Amino acid sequence: MTTSLAPIPLGPNQPDRPYRGGAGIATFRGTPRPSEYSPEDFVGSTTEIFAGGGIGLSRLPSGVLLRDAVEADPEGWLGRDHVERFGAGTELLVKLLDTAERLFVHLHPDDAFARQHLSLGHGKTEAWIVVAVRPDGDPGWARLGFTRDVSDDEVRSWVRGQRVQEMLDAMHLVPLEPGGTLLVPAGMPHAIGPGVTLVELQEPSDLSVLMEYEGYRGLTADDAFLGLEPDVALGALDRRATPPERILELTGGRASAGNDRGITPLFPEEADRFFRAERIESEQRIELDPGFSILVVLDGTAILGWHGGSLPLSRGTTLLVPFGAGPLAVTGRISALRCRPPRPLASGFVVQ
Repeated sequence: MTTSLAPIPLGPNQPDRPYRGGAGIATFRGTPRPSEYSPEDFVGSTTEIFAGGGIGLSRLPSGVLLRDAVEADPEGWLGRDHVERFGAGTELLVKLLDTAERLFVHLHPDDAFARQHLSLGHGKTEAWIVVAVRPDGDPGWARLGFTRDVSDDEVRSWVRGQRVQEMLDAMHLVPLEPGGTLLVPAGMPHAIGPGVTLVELQEPSDLSVLMEYEGYRGLTADDAFLGLEPDVALGALDRRATPPERILELTGGRASAGNDRGITPLFPEEADRFFRAERIESEQRIELDPGFSILVVLDGTAILGWHGGSLPLSRGTTLLVPFGAGPLAVTGRISALRCRPPRPLASGFVVQ
């Protein structure tokens, strides 16, 4: 550790996006919605959108970009073990996301595709933790993966003709309920229904191939394929049938239910090489090991303490926690998410 750093509360960071949403984020945070088109809140982000321009990057209260601060002191922010394994990148992007309309059918390339075709170090596997659902007579839902094998010609026909209902009909319908989780591997097609608020963890990239783009503000075929030829971009799509048991694996979290000490890992173990998330549910004093993380408070009130300071926590708080803050103690009744990069070495926690 090169620097003593303190946890930092973060306000909303909601750039304009092509689809409508954001009301659920405003309700969760207790803050105004910037616009009808503010469905994504980039939390502690060192990742900008694919189009660039710095959009999506988080600023510290000093006005300095978090990306620049981490690059200037990677060991202070991330820890030596992380830097030795991954370099000076956080390896993590966290968003709050809220849909007022169905999110378009799309997919994210994997790491190999990103390296080969875009000269980038990360693709985009992602995972969701559902915070709230606002149904209009129907439960929350997503579409994920194909129910049958689909051919190249069929995919090209769907996309060229924007035959969206045929795409949706060929995908699994997955119910979404508050507290539920879903891992979305790179390459797997998906869409999110309206009225869903969630916390999203993903690899630090903004790579999306849009199978659907008509009817969304400002989107055209030129925006859909990452600047690649359509057939090349659609080569990132997993056209294979996803068996129902695989969908259950992706929604099932850990095989074990966690522990009796108030902290539960949330995603299947296959997610660990991309990111980690833990649910903190406790009325006890919990001590957390040092590490870069984003803390999202779902409910309750508590005090977060570290050597040299403390901060109050309540519903809607999003907190940027640097490695240099050292061990943390959470005291009070709280339900929270701790979003973390991949594990560089073994670590743990102690409950007192």
